[in-house]
Amino acid sequence: MSFDQYHEPANELSDETRTFARMIVSLTEEAEAINWYEQRISVEKDNQAKAIMQNAQQEEFKHFGMDLEFLLRKKPVWRTTLQAILFKEGDIVELGTKGEEAAE
Repeated sequence: MSFDQYHEPANELSDETRTFARMIVSLTEEAEAINWYEQRISVEKDNQAKAIMQNAQQEEFKHFGMDLEFLLRKKPVWRTTLQAILFKEGDIVELGTKGEEAAE
């Protein structure tokens, strides 16, 4: 199986960078799975099937959060930016600007 997650020769990348790339790919895959479940849930007529899909989607969301937390621990400047945005009231774009300023 071929992996296209690297834009540079894999053998030239550090172990840390390759792990980082794997986690980015994992985060992307979890986001895709969340989206797929959202679409399936929106059209499913059977309540039991829908409940199972909602449960599965919640698991994917948990994994997304775990992947994100791993990445934020590796990139503290990202954490600083997101701390200004996440779980805050107000205009998201303005909060993003403040987050970028805080990270600088």
